[in-house]
Amino acid sequence: MRFIQAVLLLIFLGAIGLFAAQNTGPITVDFATWRITGPVALMAIAAYLLGMLSGWTVVSYVSRSIRRVSQRPREE
Repeated sequence: MRFIQAVLLLIFLGAIGLFAAQNTGPITVDFATWRITGPVALMAIAAYLLGMLSGWTVVSYVSRSIRRVSQRPREE
């Protein structure tokens, strides 16, 4: 099973490397008053990382809220 996982990981990393090598042209991303110019691959990686961060934050917030709601009230 580990061998299959390692092969899949190498295929995935190879596809990412190929994407990065073939997409070196600059693009400009505009957001409100900000303007960032960089390679397509770098912008895709930045968008992925920002998505991971926001997803992690939302999951953390929701799980904490569920935990607070499901706990029994403390008796005083």
